[in-house]
Amino acid sequence: MATAVRAGMQPADSTVFARKQRSLWRDALWRLFRNRAAVMGMVVIALAAFVAITAQVVAPYDPVQQNTPKQLMEPIWTRFFGSRFTDSAYLLGSDELGRDILTRLMYGSRVSLVVGIVPVAMVFIIGATIGMLSGYVGGWVDNVLMRFTDVVYAFPDLLFVIIIVATLRNTDLGLVMDGLLLIFVALAIVSWVGLARLIRGQVLSLKHREFIEAARAMGASPVRIMLKHLFPNILAPVIVSIAFAVPGAMLTEATLSFLGIGVRPPTPTWGAMINEGFVVFSTTPWPVLLPAFCISIVLLACTFVGDGLRDALDPRMKI
Repeated sequence: MATAVRAGMQPADSTVFARKQRSLWRDALWRLFRNRAAVMGMVVIALAAFVAITAQVVAPYDPVQQNTPKQLMEPIWTRFFGSRFTDSAYLLGSDELGRDILTRLMYGSRVSLVVGIVPVAMVFIIGATIGMLSGYVGGWVDNVLMRFTDVVYAFPDLLFVIIIVATLRNTDLGLVMDGLLLIFVALAIVSWVGLARLIRGQVLSLKHREFIEAARAMGASPVRIMLKHLFPNILAPVIVSIAFAVPGAMLTEATLSFLGIGVRPPTPTWGAMINEGFVVFSTTPWPVLLPAFCISIVLLACTFVGDGLRDALDPRMKI
């Protein structure tokens, strides 16, 4: 009897504290913000986005305004090293036409950030559609789509973009938005292949899992299965792939502008500024170094964010 009573009794201080579990995405976000390099990259990208959005307000001059008597002014800090070609009105100096470099850098950030967002969004739509259909439907649909993917993949990306832009540059499409729309289309055409292959592989690994079979047994349509069950479970590697595609698109646009087949002048872009600065590089290197520095910093920030997302979304990478 005493044993039964003792068995039914519980100590007064035996309170059980259950730890509240974080969801997968909340846990990934928590780990992302613990990555200092990723946080620094996000700060740099946010600052660049703020400058791009407010350039028309905060920029000291018009980006195409010329002041020939003040051409090739050097940055204000070179005054401490004995430079006599400085002017406090041009903090980062001026180019060969007397245009303020700081203003053109601010406006140039608009092109770089837009190129990093719009073509990648187009790549996501194309790659996700082809990859999902190819992986889920299979059969002859998979064969046709993957052979088409192989044909596109056979062309070198940069060379293919150069051919498209150079060929269509003087058409109606090449004149829209000073050629920016053509760059969007060219980047989207050549950059979706890797994402499509990634999504196809993920779908092939998941489409015969138990939760997919259960959804199919309950009468879910193929579209619902792809959108509601497959897509959320392959989103983590897709996000990482997109994060690394953004700096690639920015670098490609800068390369096209440097080669003289990018956005039409006088619209300022960082690549075009480097191209124009090489003409006077022997006189002063700053018209080349400053936009190159901006490109490097933003690309490095995007890479840090991509690395942080890869580590945060990998369940094996526990901090």
